[in-house]
Amino acid sequence: MAGTVIRSAAQNLKSNYSPSSFLTILKNGTTTRSYASNVMTKSPFDSNILRILRNEIDYYSEYLPPPQPIKFKSFRVEERPSEQVITIRGKFGEREDIKIQATMYDGYQHVPVVEDDSSKLSLRLHLSLLVDISKGECGNDLQFVCSAWPDSLDVEKVYVLRRPHMPRMPYLGPNFRNLNAKIQEKFREYLDARGVNNELSAFLHEYMMNKDRIELLRWMDGLKYFMEK
Repeated sequence: MAGTVIRSAAQNLKSNYSPSSFLTILKNGTTTRSYASNVMTKSPFDSNILRILRNEIDYYSEYLPPPQPIKFKSFRVEERPSEQVITIRGKFGEREDIKIQATMYDGYQHVPVVEDDSSKLSLRLHLSLLVDISKGECGNDLQFVCSAWPDSLDVEKVYVLRRPHMPRMPYLGPNFRNLNAKIQEKFREYLDARGVNNELSAFLHEYMMNKDRIELLRWMDGLKYFMEK
């Protein structure tokens, strides 16, 4: 049953992506392992789990995306294997350092499908972003908590981190949507000038969809390695 569910999910995600070598994509996280000598010592239950895992790994390896990009415009992408986040770094002008931490999918909305039958629904996936903009000499950082959707970037909070002496429970300000409309507009322009915008959100969604597949393979390979021991 679990294999059927996993395989169904892969079929829903595999379109528009070229297959790539499992060893190439996961070279930092997996290795080819010989298990022929171990099979005879395994219980029927363990052998069955191993067989299912190997079949799933073989299947998924055919639908891996191409290698993940390491740059997006002025940003550098730092992949974090086996973690649910990635880090993106960039600069703005001579003084500002930008650090963005983005989660893998952590929520969704049901939205109507754009078809004649408006009763159909699809999922609109959500990523969380923490955008940190620092000016080294002042020791303070401006932080934005954002919701990244496939077609838009929404700001949820904006506040100043006063380093190095942060209070234990700092006041993080009101909900961004409750601010004066002109203040909201200016902060959106502020982020857009630094490349934190809808285009970045779309890039992150494509990146995280690929990461989701890669991490699933890494996870299954870890299970297989454990069961082979």
